[in-house]
Amino acid sequence: MKSRLSQFENLLLPCSRDQLEIMAAESRRITLRHFGPTIRLFAPLYLSNECVNICKYCGFSRENPILRVTLTPLQVEQEALHLLHKGFRNILLVSGEHPKFVSGDYLLECVQRLRKIGCPSVHLEVGPMETNDYRPLVDAGTEGLVVYQETYDRDIYAQMHVAGPKKDYDWRLACPDRAYAAGFRRIGIGTLFGLADWKAEAMAMAEHLEGLLRRCWKAFFTLSLPRLRPAAGEFEPLTHMSDTQLTQLICALRITFPQVGIVLSTRESSALRDGLARVGVTMMSAGSHTEPGGYTGAGKEELHLTTRGKRENVPAAHMRSEEIRATEQFAIADNRPIEVVVHRLRELGYEPVWKDWDLALTP
Repeated sequence: MKSRLSQFENLLLPCSRDQLEIMAAESRRITLRHFGPTIRLFAPLYLSNECVNICKYCGFSRENPILRVTLTPLQVEQEALHLLHKGFRNILLVSGEHPKFVSGDYLLECVQRLRKIGCPSVHLEVGPMETNDYRPLVDAGTEGLVVYQETYDRDIYAQMHVAGPKKDYDWRLACPDRAYAAGFRRIGIGTLFGLADWKAEAMAMAEHLEGLLRRCWKAFFTLSLPRLRPAAGEFEPLTHMSDTQLTQLICALRITFPQVGIVLSTRESSALRDGLARVGVTMMSAGSHTEPGGYTGAGKEELHLTTRGKRENVPAAHMRSEEIRATEQFAIADNRPIEVVVHRLRELGYEPVWKDWDLALTP
């Protein structure tokens, strides 16, 4: 374990452009060997932007005066049908952390509806839960769970998470282990770059992954590397990570962890995403919306305003047209329609993969 992490640390040292190009070529070679010329596509489906946490960097933070909505299970089904029509077969259900609006029973009904309409791959990115609370969701057909530590720096973590259950660093850190114990076959972790030094975060994430690979050896792991984007609250990043540094990190991860999936979201620009698809990325979102009802407009009639934790109903009929949609978690950078992304990937020599597994294959 020590030698692999030492190798990773060495790959993060400052390097010249020529050295980075050599790393990129090696990363590409390893990626093609293990994954082939493919990119797995997925879409985030936001269930709710209600949240009990106060996180300084998040658009959904409890104290932000934003328009809030929680989709009904029927509205979630409508959003999913739209995505299925576009070709998606891998849907990530995302929500703020609010046990009243996003309960275990609510999540279970959403998953059951998606499975019923023919969605073969459902993942969750919701507030951490107990192992026993995850098990009904796994039994209903949920394939994977995604949970970002956000930052591995305990001091900065405490500064950023002012109130709510997310303040508990260790509870969140242990979430992937609980997910594995519950039976999830895919588990995603990651860190949010822009809060602490990027190299220190990368090393901590690699150490976390190394331990998970040893303990949870039956699961397939993915890494997400999001950088802070503009959001409600207008939080300014504490640190900066350049495009070159992000590229170097992806190459270092691929060389060190050959069989781990690397995820790239629409937080990044179209040009950068096209470039990184040829380096080491294996999974991408596309055509994304980061607000509940973003794909179909579902939930407009149920919008309300939250200011400093207090809810106030705001009838859609009394709002300006530009206010009708619920507030997004963050602004995306790659706004290309899914059809354009698919065409571009094929131009680059990659085959977009909509589905790579079905529960019917599970023993």
